[in-house]
Amino acid sequence: MVKKYKVCLIGCGRMGATIDDEVKDRPDAHLFLPYSHAAAIQAMEEAAFVGVSDVMADKVETIRKRYGVERGYTDYREMIEKEQPDVVCIATRPASHRELVVCAAERGVKGIYCEKPLCCSMEEADAMGEACDRYGVKFNYGTQRRYMDPYLRVRELIRAGEVGNVSAVVAACGVGSALWSHTHAADMVLFLADDAEIDYVQGAANVDPADFADNRVDGDPGIPMGYVRFKNGIHAYLTAGTGYEFEVSGSKGKLRTLNNGLAAQWRKVGAWNILEEVPFPEIRRASGTVAGIRDVVQAMEAGRETQGDIHLARRSQEMIMGLVESERLNGARVKFPMENRSLYIGKKDW
Repeated sequence: MVKKYKVCLIGCGRMGATIDDEVKDRPDAHLFLPYSHAAAIQAMEEAAFVGVSDVMADKVETIRKRYGVERGYTDYREMIEKEQPDVVCIATRPASHRELVVCAAERGVKGIYCEKPLCCSMEEADAMGEACDRYGVKFNYGTQRRYMDPYLRVRELIRAGEVGNVSAVVAACGVGSALWSHTHAADMVLFLADDAEIDYVQGAANVDPADFADNRVDGDPGIPMGYVRFKNGIHAYLTAGTGYEFEVSGSKGKLRTLNNGLAAQWRKVGAWNILEEVPFPEIRRASGTVAGIRDVVQAMEAGRETQGDIHLARRSQEMIMGLVESERLNGARVKFPMENRSLYIGKKDW
């Protein structure tokens, strides 16, 4: 018999419970579904979905009924105290994430799956990391690609030496908003650089200089370009190119994910240094959200670290914060750890 873990959801909005409705008819839907936290919890045989919470009572009741959850709450603290969940899924806006993660950790929750963006400042990220470390919480970040087969296969080939010495990782993800969009790009760049520590970043953000006056950007600015220097020697570039594609270049060839993970391309260096395409391994189609939550449970069982732990989440968050800080410093390099940890990025309704 499969051991059941009690799971609660905080946040009954789009990513928490309803995004599946938006993507179900897309040609790439099979890559993501079940997509929302609620749908993923419901799909897991090892999960007992025991509670949902949201500050809006009507949302609580709608989602509770939709997913067949027995109890709903408008106070997440009450839910945690009464349900005593093993795992909490957090799908609220980022401004509340520090409070929610710290509170859950302090109240004995041992597993957390937290939606992106992680938070709005590095001070908040540091507090979340400290709480998870102090209370032994297994944490995964909701950047689903990290747990999805196309990207896992790419990293397997890299680690097997199939592209030789990796020199560069390139993200073609458009001029996406710093936190809402580029947190995905930053995490995947980090993932493909073997989760290496960062030496420094340098880049640009679409911010009016006056917005930096109080060390807070009241919005979520686009990032048209970014450079990341990893301590393992890999160069990474966030570009304005489209397609949500990632490319890894090495001494023996190149790997590239295509069309947001629908396919992937592998080219090896042949005669006269001409790149020749070879078959990419078959890709397994499975939900990244399910895989991320399941990895939390498996890490709890095995006493190991998760695939997207709080320190990796904090590192990719710092990458994005550092690019915005570089804009504040007129394009200067921002060494890590970033000094300006109180720089805040966030819309007023977050």
